[in-house]
Amino acid sequence: MKNKGLIIGGAIVIFLFLIIGWGVGVYNDLVSLDEGVAQAWSQVENQYQRRADLIPNLVNTVKGVANFEKETYTAVAEARSKVNNIKLTPDMLSDPNALKRFQAAQDNLGSALSRLLVTVERYPQLKANENFLQLQAQLEGTENRISVERRRFNQIVQQYNMKIRRFPGNIIASFAGFREKQYFKAVQGAEKAPKVQF
Repeated sequence: MKNKGLIIGGAIVIFLFLIIGWGVGVYNDLVSLDEGVAQAWSQVENQYQRRADLIPNLVNTVKGVANFEKETYTAVAEARSKVNNIKLTPDMLSDPNALKRFQAAQDNLGSALSRLLVTVERYPQLKANENFLQLQAQLEGTENRISVERRRFNQIVQQYNMKIRRFPGNIIASFAGFREKQYFKAVQGAEKAPKVQF
């Protein structure tokens, strides 16, 4: 009888260790994925910062070469200022409104830059300016990098969100306070092809 009690007691202890080990493993996976989201976010921010750093040089080059429309570079400067005023920490990635505000400011800046580059087409001397061409190429490369980093960010957010929503990991996630992160989404109306008129 005594041996039977020891066996049952030992089995219960082993079972508890397995459950605790499983919980610790799930928690550690969640922490790793959460850190992955933060790291991916820092790469997105890095590319946005690169773009923000290029803009003053681009605008000054354009202003220096062309008698440029003041409203266009004013719009770019204002959009850049708004972008710089919005700080989104990795902790805020669970807040859909914070990410929407950040994304709206970035989209507004992208739109202002597009208007700047379209307006530049009217100035042949700018198209021949080597400084401008280099800055334009760097800006195009940065826009591509932003797109790549946003895609990577969305992939790691997907992995994280799946982990915290799947059973039985969702139990550990809810106890530990892990919350769903937000994705970058396309700009409203992006599904429609732009109209080109000549």
